[in-house]
Amino acid sequence: MQHLSLIIAASFSLSFAPATHAAGWQPAAGPLKTRWAKDVSPAHALPEYPRPQMVRQDWLNLNGLWDLKLGDSPEVKILVPYPIESALSGVMKHADRMTYRRSFEIPKGWSGRHVWLHFGAVDWETKVSVNGQPIGLHRGGYDPFSFDITAALKPDGAQDLTVEVFDPTDDAGYPRGKQTLHPGGIMYTPTSGIWQTVWLEPVAEAHIESLQLVPDVDSGCLKLTVHGNGTVEAVASDGGKEVATIRGASGTELKLAIPSPKLWSPGSPHLYDLRVSLQANGKPVDAVTSYFGMRKIALGKDNQGITHPLLNGQFVFQVGPLDQGFWPDGIYTAPTDEALRGDIETMKQLGFNCVRKHIKVEPDRWYYWCDQLGLMVWQDMPSANSYRGKKAVEAKPIAVDKPQFKTELEQLVRNHWNHPSIIMWVLFNEGQGQHDTAALVAEVKALDPSRLVNNGSGSDQKCGDVIDLHNYPGPGSPDPEEQRAAVLGEFGGLGLPVDGHTWTKKTWGYKGTVSPEELTRSYIKLLIKAYALKDKPGLSACIYTQLTDVETECNGLMTYDRQLKPDCARVAAANQGNFPPPPVRKEVVPTSQRQGINWRFTFEPPAADWFMPAFSDSAWKEGLGGFGTQGTPGAVVRTEWKTTDIWLRREFEWPGDQTATPVLTVHHDEGIEIYLNGVLAGKAGGFISAYENMDMTPEGMAALKPGKNVLAVHCHQTTGGQYVDVGICTESP
Repeated sequence: MQHLSLIIAASFSLSFAPATHAAGWQPAAGPLKTRWAKDVSPAHALPEYPRPQMVRQDWLNLNGLWDLKLGDSPEVKILVPYPIESALSGVMKHADRMTYRRSFEIPKGWSGRHVWLHFGAVDWETKVSVNGQPIGLHRGGYDPFSFDITAALKPDGAQDLTVEVFDPTDDAGYPRGKQTLHPGGIMYTPTSGIWQTVWLEPVAEAHIESLQLVPDVDSGCLKLTVHGNGTVEAVASDGGKEVATIRGASGTELKLAIPSPKLWSPGSPHLYDLRVSLQANGKPVDAVTSYFGMRKIALGKDNQGITHPLLNGQFVFQVGPLDQGFWPDGIYTAPTDEALRGDIETMKQLGFNCVRKHIKVEPDRWYYWCDQLGLMVWQDMPSANSYRGKKAVEAKPIAVDKPQFKTELEQLVRNHWNHPSIIMWVLFNEGQGQHDTAALVAEVKALDPSRLVNNGSGSDQKCGDVIDLHNYPGPGSPDPEEQRAAVLGEFGGLGLPVDGHTWTKKTWGYKGTVSPEELTRSYIKLLIKAYALKDKPGLSACIYTQLTDVETECNGLMTYDRQLKPDCARVAAANQGNFPPPPVRKEVVPTSQRQGINWRFTFEPPAADWFMPAFSDSAWKEGLGGFGTQGTPGAVVRTEWKTTDIWLRREFEWPGDQTATPVLTVHHDEGIEIYLNGVLAGKAGGFISAYENMDMTPEGMAALKPGKNVLAVHCHQTTGGQYVDVGICTESP
C-alpha cells in the first residue's frame, strides 16, 4: 500500500547525528535473547520513523549510544532506547535515578524552523535540559511527550542534551503494569528510563500539532480534526488514486466523504492513505502523511437476541491471546521493528483475530502493524498498585495516585485513538488499584464514544460495555446482559517449558503439559469448550493466556525468545472454529466423580519404591476418592486431605483393548505425578478446576497389561484449595 512506502521512505531519509563510537558497548549477557538481537547495534537501534500516523520527511533519530550515570556510579555507555535493566542496553542494572547525556548537531537545512524534541516514552519522571537550560518536565511511563527546544539551541556546533529520570517502580502508586522490584510469578523485571525512540523534528511556528481521525461508517465519511493554526487541506487516496478532498479551518471537525468505503476488518484490513497540509497567512507551512481505516465497533444483538460486540454491523467471535509485550533481551522494548511485526504475524498465523495488550502500552509502530496486518486490539490501561512482594507491602503500603492515573488514562486514549485496530479500552485488571470505576468509564466513553469500554477485566463493577470473567484453565462464561456482552478476558494457561528456551531452570504454568503434541491437543479441547459457550450462554470473545512465556512463566504458545510450541495449523483451525471429529470415549477405570472409589493413601512420606507394583501398602489408610478440602472448585471430596502431600495407590483390571488409546482422567490441585505399574504415565504442575483428560506417556501406555495393574499417585499442595482424583478412559476415532 502507498502509506507503507511513505513511512519506509521517511525512515530511510534520516541521518544519524555524530554519536559516540561503539567502543565500550556490547549487549549484556542476559539469560535469554531473541533471534533479532543480532541485528541491534549503535548504528541500528530502532531506526524507523516512530510515528506512522503523522509522518514528516525531515527528522533526526537520536537513538544510539548515550552516556549514562546511575545514581552516583561512574558514567557508562548505554544503547538508547533500550531500558537500563535490559541486556540490549549494555547496562542490565536497575536504579531509581539516572542521567542520560549526549550531543547532537542541527542539520543546516533546518535553519529558520522550530526544532522539537520528541520522546516515545520514558519511565517515569523526566527532566530535560539542552545546553544547560531546563526545557521541561514530564511524568508518566507510557505516553509520548515533546518540547520545543529552539530557544535553547546554540547557533551552530554541538548541542548538549541531558535527560534526568526518576523511576520509583512499585514504591509509588503510579501506573506500572507488570513491573516490580521483586520479580517472580506473574510480575516481571522493571523498565526504567528511556524505552522508546528519541528524535528531533523541524517545523514552522504554525504547524500541525496532532490529528484526530474518527471513521463514521454509517455516514460514509472520516471525521477529521487537525489541531494547529491555519487552513487545512486533506486528501484521501486508495492505492495511489485520490478518492476524496476537503478544505477547512484547523480545530474544527471536517467530514471527508469516502465513496463506497472499503471496510477494515481482520480478514480484510484495508487502509486509506491520507495527506494533510496546513496553510498560514496564505502560505503552505506544514504537511504530514497518515492513514486511516473505515470500521465500526458497537454493541448490538444477534438473531437470537443476544448482546454482542458488532464489527461493521456483524458479530465476529473474537479469539485472541493475552500479550504481555515483554522481551528477554529488551524487557519493554522489542529488539527491532521486525520483532514487533513478527509477533503480530505469528498471531495471524495462529488464526487469532484479536489480541489483549495486557496492562502495557506499546510503541506506535506495534499498533501500526496491527492496523496493517489486521488484528483487533483490546488495549489495557497499565495498572497502578499492581501486585507487590509481601515484604514490600508490609514495609511500605502504597496508595494509588488517582489524579496521575486519570491523567495517564486520558493520554492513553488521546494518543492512540486513531488506530482502527483498537476496538476496546480496558480500564482495570483483576481489581489492581481499581477505583472510581463508574466515573472513569463514563469519562472514557465521553472522550472516545467510537469504541467499547471494559470497566475491569476479571473485576467487573457492573458498568461499561462488557462483563469480563477470568477462568483458569476454564473456559467459562458470564451471562450476557441486555446492555453488556459476555467476554472471557483470561483463560487457559497451558504450561510447557522448552529446554534451551527458558529464562530460568525453574518455571511454572497454570496447567502443565509434557510435549508440543499434548499442548496442541489440550489447546484444541479448550477451544472446543469456548465455542460451545458462544452458543450458550452467548460468549462474545475469549482471550487465551498467553502469547509468549515471560521470565519464569511458561504459559506461552511461544517461548520467551519467540519459538513456537504447538502445531500452528491445528491451533489456527481451532481458533477459527474448525475442529477434528471428537473421539469416542469410554470410561474403563472410573474416577470418583460420580461414585466413590476405594484407595489406599498416606500423608506421611513413604519408602522410595512406593509406586512399584511389589510395594506393600497394607499399612496405609483406606478411603473413598476424591481427596481434598471442601470448596475447592470442581472437587467431589469424600476423604479430607489438608496436608502438603498425599500418596495414593489402587489396583484395577485392564481389558487389554488394543483398538483404543488409553487416556488419564484427572482432577488435581496442585502438582501431580501418576505411575502405572511403576512407570511414570503422567505429570503436571499447577492446578485445574474440573475433571479433564491428560495424555498418557508412551512409557505409561506400554506398561499397561491385560488383567491386574497398579495405579499410584502423588499430589503436592502449596497454597489455596486442594484436591486429587484419577481414572483412565479410552479414546477411539
